[in-house]
Amino acid sequence: MTHEAPKYRTPDGLPVDIAIFTITSHAKPSNYKMLADRRLDVLLVKRSASSEAYPGYWALPGGFSGEEETLLEAAYRELKEETNVDRDVMIEQIKTVYYPGRDPRGWMPSVLYCALVKEEYLLDLAADTDADEVRLFPIEEALQLQLAFDHNDLLQDALTYVRGKMMATTLAKQFLPVEFTIRELYQVIQTVVPAFEEDLPNFKRNLLTTKTRQGLIKEALDKDGQPKATDRNSNRPAQLYTYTDYEPNISIYNSGLF
Repeated sequence: MTHEAPKYRTPDGLPVDIAIFTITSHAKPSNYKMLADRRLDVLLVKRSASSEAYPGYWALPGGFSGEEETLLEAAYRELKEETNVDRDVMIEQIKTVYYPGRDPRGWMPSVLYCALVKEEYLLDLAADTDADEVRLFPIEEALQLQLAFDHNDLLQDALTYVRGKMMATTLAKQFLPVEFTIRELYQVIQTVVPAFEEDLPNFKRNLLTTKTRQGLIKEALDKDGQPKATDRNSNRPAQLYTYTDYEPNISIYNSGLF
């Protein structure tokens, strides 16, 4: 039996790119108790000087998948090889992108993954394989860089995704103590979504009294059933709250931004 020549091109491997965001804390020098500043950062790698395309440019971590692995496995492998970030982070596939000319090496679609993770998962960054350097950039600075390929667009796509997720889910919970103040919650949201500018009293009122949001958080109580408060970020005690297991099927904090 004879076999005809294959009719389809076999690619070298479908590329994956991964946008990893985190919220970093920066304490203010002061004699007064106050919230530390928080900043949204993104993880970038500097491509090797010997790279075929865009040598020396900053880029999202990523690379080619192998035929023996899934795309998710490839994304985790590339993340580990280029940044030393392990599977502790939970990444999500958010889109596939292709248009002619996006990669000077030829026909190159890419599958984009992203995550917003705790800073503690990014403490042991180390560049390897085809990356010369890896570091966190403040998001405003990263958006001003000329990144490799179309990674400026991919970064913006991933940023839009995590901002939408921050507004529509309890993602903020990961970046708060179990018992938190309304101001601490507000700060986490605004760090990721600067356009969120609802005044604090109105934010608290809407969060606690709007029917579709009631039950999302509750007062933290002591062993005697009395409301708990803290002065850890202020000289005036503030009431403490905790998240419940309730997840409203709406944009939780505000419906007008996305």
